[in-house]
Amino acid sequence: MAAQQQDISHAKRAAFQVLAGGSAGFLEVCIMQPLDVVKTRIQIQTTPVSSASALGELHYNGVFDCFAKMYRHEGITSYWKGIMPPILAETPKRAIKFLVFEQTKPLFQFGSPTPTPLTFSLAGLTAGTLEAIAVNPFEVVKVAQQADRQKKMLSTFAVAKGIIKQDGLGFRGLNKGITATMGRNGVFNMVYFGFYHSVKNVVPEYKENHLEFLRKVTIGFLAGTLACFVNIPFDVAKSRIQGPQPVPGQIKYRGTLSSMGIVYREEGFRALYKGLVPKIMRLGPGGAILLLVFEYSYDYLLHNYS
Repeated sequence: MAAQQQDISHAKRAAFQVLAGGSAGFLEVCIMQPLDVVKTRIQIQTTPVSSASALGELHYNGVFDCFAKMYRHEGITSYWKGIMPPILAETPKRAIKFLVFEQTKPLFQFGSPTPTPLTFSLAGLTAGTLEAIAVNPFEVVKVAQQADRQKKMLSTFAVAKGIIKQDGLGFRGLNKGITATMGRNGVFNMVYFGFYHSVKNVVPEYKENHLEFLRKVTIGFLAGTLACFVNIPFDVAKSRIQGPQPVPGQIKYRGTLSSMGIVYREEGFRALYKGLVPKIMRLGPGGAILLLVFEYSYDYLLHNYS
């Protein structure tokens, strides 16, 4: 009977982790999507300023310039281009991420009575890699929508249907760039969870609720920011692979490491960090939002429904 109660308790905790993780993902996407659109636009931009006008293509000279030009030429709704794929993906994605992270932590304690920084990092790496496999098709559709510069937006279904019709479901279609997505998400979550939980356990807690809230926000922001610095080359490679190719009909960016190599050789080391500013602007506060919404939602569910 005790074992059955323990199983039920474990199942409840898993269900609460899914609910709290999904809620955190949904809220974070709705708030931070404009910065993700800007990040993608900057990352897929390869045309030099001198020849941009000749090709009839807008060139973005930074985050705020991109915001301004998108507003003038495409309207304010363009900031939320491609939002349906992440909304459809982020709820289960974050649910998967937090569930896998919480459930795999005991596996990576390696006999230690309490979790270590290595525990958090390896659980984060596992969670990020698995979530990437689940959401990569949504990422392909999202990037295609975000790269579209037309004022009239195509629906998510129409874009997905077009990708499947032209390139299929495989590694040239809805699953292209999957290794880059796995690298991006795996590395990000390894640093993100490893830093946040390790530092949170070291920095003393505050008894005052508002100070404790600020402590967690600060650590979450730093965790998201640091993870962005580490994984941005994977993100650039992913955007190049999943975005429109420079020459129609020719696939220039294929593999993750080879795409990084092409970007480095042709555009220099700094190009591997394209989109870093909007990425940090999104995933710094976004990282804090995710962790805090998850923690407070999870605690609320445990205290009120267990």
